[in-house]
Parts: sequence; C-alpha cells; structure tokens
Amino acid sequence: MNHLSPSSAIPSHPVIPHPNYRPDIDGLRALAVLSVVAFHAYPHWFKGGFIGVDIFFVISGFLITAILLAGLEKHQFNLMDFYDRRIRRIFPVLLVVLACCHIAGWFLLLSNEYKQLGKHIVGGTLFLSNIMLWRESGYFEEAAENKPLLHLWSLGIEEQFYIAWPIILYLGWRLRLNLLRLTLGLAVASFAFNLFISQYDLSMAFYTPLTRAWELLIGAILACLTQFKPQWLPSNRATAWQNLASIAGIILTGLGFLLINRQTSFPGPWPLLPTLGAALLIAAGSQSWFNRVVLSHRLMVWFGLISFPLYLWHWPILAFIHLLGEESSTLKTLQLMVLCVLLAWASVQLIEKPLRHGHDTYTKSWVLLGLMLLLGLAGYACYQQKGWDGYGYREPGKRNFAAYFENDAPQWQYFTATNMLDRK
Repeated sequence: MNHLSPSSAIPSHPVIPHPNYRPDIDGLRALAVLSVVAFHAYPHWFKGGFIGVDIFFVISGFLITAILLAGLEKHQFNLMDFYDRRIRRIFPVLLVVLACCHIAGWFLLLSNEYKQLGKHIVGGTLFLSNIMLWRESGYFEEAAENKPLLHLWSLGIEEQFYIAWPIILYLGWRLRLNLLRLTLGLAVASFAFNLFISQYDLSMAFYTPLTRAWELLIGAILACLTQFKPQWLPSNRATAWQNLASIAGIILTGLGFLLINRQTSFPGPWPLLPTLGAALLIAAGSQSWFNRVVLSHRLMVWFGLISFPLYLWHWPILAFIHLLGEESSTLKTLQLMVLCVLLAWASVQLIEKPLRHGHDTYTKSWVLLGLMLLLGLAGYACYQQKGWDGYGYREPGKRNFAAYFENDAPQWQYFTATNMLDRK
C-alpha cells in the first residue's frame, strides 16, 4: 500500500506544488462551460447542457486533490496556504459580479425582486447559495429565470466540499489510512445517499453537498490513482489504450448530453454519464488523439482559461434581460453571449491575474475576505429593508408598481410536472 509519511514537520508557509499542466484539461473545462452557457442561452436547443456542471465537478475534484496529495507527499501541506489560493482564485471576479448585480438591481428591479437579490448576495458571499435555493424551489422552474445568482449553487457545493475535504485528507494521512480506499468509500457512500434521497426529494438531491460530493470524489479517486496506482491508468500503457479510454469518455459524455434533460429525474444515477465520461477523458492522458487534437486545441484552451469568469457572468446578464421583459431572439442572445465572453476575458486580464499570483503574505486574501464580508452585509441590509422599499432612495414608481405584485418564490416540490419551463 502506498502511504504518505507524516513524519516530517510541515513548513509554516510552503509552496504547495501543482501537477504538470495539461492543456487538454483546460479544453475539457471549455466543453463544460460552453455546454452550460448554451443550455442557458438556448434551452430548447441544448437540453442537456446543464450537465457541464457535473463535468466541472470532476475536473475540480481531480486537480485540487492532486495538489493536496502532492503537498502531503512533499511535506508541504498547509491549510492556510490552500485556502489562500482558493480565495485568490475565486473571490476577485466573484466580488465584481456580485457587486455589479447589486448595483444593477438598484436601478432595474422592483422592491421584492431586489429584496430576493439581496438575500442571494448573502448566499453568494457565504457560499450557501445551494442551500438557499434548495429551500426556495427548483433549478428548472420558471421563477428560476428571475434569479440572477441562481448559478452560484454549484460554487456553493464546491466550496463547502473544499472546506471539509483537505481536512479529511490530512487526517487520513496522519492516521496512515489508505487514501485511495478512503476516497472510494466516501464516494460510494455519497452516491448511495444521492440515490436514496433522489427517490423522495430531487431538490435536496440536486442542491446538497452530501448528495453531490461523489462527483467531485470521482475526480479525487482519479488523482489518488495517479498518485498511488499509475499502472492502472491507460495513460501509462499503449497509445491504443489511451485512445480507447478517450473514446469511451466521449461516448459517455455525449450520451449524457443526448439523454438528460429537464424532464429527467436528475440527479439520481444520471450524472454517472458525464462524470465517468469526464474521468475517462482525464485518465486517457494528454496524448490520446481526442485530447491532443480537440481538447488541446488553442481555441478550446483559451475558453478553458476564461471558463470561471464566463460561468459567473453569463447567467446574471441573461436573467436581468429576462427581468426587464426584453424579447430574446437568437441573434440578440448570441450578441449577449459574445459580450459575456469579452467580460470574461477582461476579468481574467484585469482582475484575476493581478490578484491571483504571488503569495509572500496572506494580505490579499484578508482584504478579499473583508470586501466579501462588506458585500454580504450590503445584501443583508437590502433583504432586511425589503429591497429599500419606502425609503425614497430608489425610484418612487418602483415601489408603487411593486405593490401590485407578490414576487416571492413559489413553494412547491422540485421537478413537478406542472412547473416545467417546457410548458411555455
């Protein structure tokens, strides 16, 4: 059994090593984000595009676990350093998107809508969006189009997972457990819990980290195999095996896009198609034909590098357009998506890169945490003051008009037949 020895002291502020860069994984990120964007922009054309999030989960689980295992092996594991990296990776663009949504809501939303946005800003700053949305309603119901921060549910699941996962790995290492078996056991337990809950409450199964953790853990299992059992992976065998794994991954992922839609009882067992497909594509290695020619193509890699800000920007823009009652055409929606791509690229160049790199101290992270706290307090004040209704700060006409409507989220069970978008 391959063990990491915990005998050496952990440096106070080490540089956690990264695995070798693989452009094909950035290409896989591009596939994931473009499928989600296509689903949100043209839901009747790309009905299964939302499973791109499940592909994201596998990628994220693989990369982060590989980094953590490398840190443990080199005796450079440090929780503060890990969370510092996560904050500088996630917070900068997220702060800008949340702030822009808050400002746009002031001018564009009715009081009840603005109140709900304030609540969701709090959820976004605390990475609890998935829990809030679970308690409100489902991902696919009509009111979802009126929630500019709906898409942050997946970020909530990821960050909740990464609060616990490094600690679990470290404790397993200190106790000299077999980390591969530990990861596999947790994945099986989470998947079984998902299957059980999906029979009774699909909304809970969709939004809670315990029923979704297995998707990230599939990536973590792959990272453990890479670390401990590389001989089991096709990337360490003949090229034919690499290509076979890659083809199998393409088939499974493609079947997911074709067979899964908003009428599917999702998640249940259905995420196995995109998650196992993504895992096989990663396991196939960067030299398999599809990975080398398609996923590693310069354009795919470029989209992969802007995938996170693109994911953050695209849905709020679509949601605000819908809230304004603007008629959407194929061309207009395409123009909006081009705008999102430009915003994503600018976000990487002007916001993410300057703040992400360099880690002599934790100063950047503390500043980002403080700004996130202030933004969360602003959202809480907006919610508590009912969208600043009745204070005269916002346009008086909005208050008078909002008095005729109740925009509170509907109370009904997730995925009921009478609340599908396709009934339009």
